[in-house]
Amino acid sequence: MLIVKQWIEETGAIGIISKPGRYSGTFAPRGIAFEFASWITIEFKLYLIKEFQRLKEDENNRLKLEWILQHTLAKVNYYIHTDAKKEKLIPQIISYKQANVT
Repeated sequence: MLIVKQWIEETGAIGIISKPGRYSGTFAPRGIAFEFASWITIEFKLYLIKEFQRLKEDENNRLKLEWILQHTLAKVNYYIHTDAKKEKLIPQIISYKQANVT
């Protein structure tokens, strides 16, 4: 069985780094890391897929709530704007002279 460092050296892998010692770890771009991790076991691959689906669903729910909030704010602002016009620009009582302006 190969350790990650040996695998990198033997295959000439690009984009994956393994550091020994203090602050050690294996580092790679997200796509490479997911593919490498899913290769370890089928259970882990299924876990990654389910977790990704859950995160995307959460993201979609947040975006939906954000859209609803923006829509509600736009509607409230519309009513505030039109009510202000009615109160300040349109007089309650229109005189005969004002009504006959052409």
